[in-house]
Amino acid sequence: VALGTVADMMPLVGENRYLVKQGLKLLNTMPRLGIRELATLSKLNSGGLSSESISWVLGPCLNAAGRLEHAMASYRLLMTDSPDEARKLASWLEEKNTERRKLTTVALGKARAQILDKGVAPLLIVSDKDYPAGILGLIAGKLANEFYCPSIVIKIGEQFSTASCRSIPEFNIILAINTCRSFLSRFGGHSQAAGFTLPTKNLPRLSKRLSDLAAVQLAGLELRPRLNIDAEVSLSALSGNTFGSIQQLAPFGQGNPLPTFLSRQVKVANCRLMGNNGAHLRLKLEQDTTTWDAVAFGSGNYLNEVHLAIDIVYNLELNQWHGQKRLRLNVLDFAPSDQTMNNQDSI
Repeated sequence: VALGTVADMMPLVGENRYLVKQGLKLLNTMPRLGIRELATLSKLNSGGLSSESISWVLGPCLNAAGRLEHAMASYRLLMTDSPDEARKLASWLEEKNTERRKLTTVALGKARAQILDKGVAPLLIVSDKDYPAGILGLIAGKLANEFYCPSIVIKIGEQFSTASCRSIPEFNIILAINTCRSFLSRFGGHSQAAGFTLPTKNLPRLSKRLSDLAAVQLAGLELRPRLNIDAEVSLSALSGNTFGSIQQLAPFGQGNPLPTFLSRQVKVANCRLMGNNGAHLRLKLEQDTTTWDAVAFGSGNYLNEVHLAIDIVYNLELNQWHGQKRLRLNVLDFAPSDQTMNNQDSI
């Protein structure tokens, strides 16, 4: 129940939160044999699994089988009582997840090139006969996040084509698709994620209708992602048992996000690139007499925008690496301190 609820991005409120909390206790004290092997192979901290462990590691590994081949391997991993079979299946799933990441990177690069070649539009539509069907949704989600536009990724077939869609709060994708139902063989989903199949010959008309609809509905809107800030604090306020108190609100996820903080006039004592191809930033931040390590994932391209003093929006997290645990700041956004924000509740 915990695995399914988190991996399917259900809101962690009410009884969902209770069930996931109890499920995590079992995952950390009496895990199924296959899950234990998968966690060990993925170098997850034994006894320290969280909802983030499911959403970022265990869930993607279990889903990789169905995306590339057949989900039966994941089912067998969950049900096996054979240590040897558990090790073999966990290893196979890890390999498939690595393959899935590589395929996603290649396909995303191709999709991004299509978008930049045509120009960014209110609705992003990319298509190719070589897009792997199992990762269409992953590509659409990454495009929607990067460009903050509703995105549709289509695998073109000779007779029929299949698509996956991801959207933004300002555009209800399933309502838009419903207006095109006469072009479709089947479709389904909700306001932010959907999919459909249609005769390939209908693609031009479908694309035009959806593009026209998005252009009208999104006209005049300032399309930019927003971060909801829970509190403005000084870095010194994060000491003591602050992290422990925050963890009483766990498990975190959809509907119950990690608390997000804003701190102003933070001095950047050090900043450098980290990760593959310098994709991330590692920082050492100071305020008054307080010093914190911080990381800004996916912000490597913004190294030149890091000023001596910045305002930061971040979560407080426990970093576990090579058996060591240390608190750090997970920086979600930053801006020069001399830049005045229009709204203290969002950035």
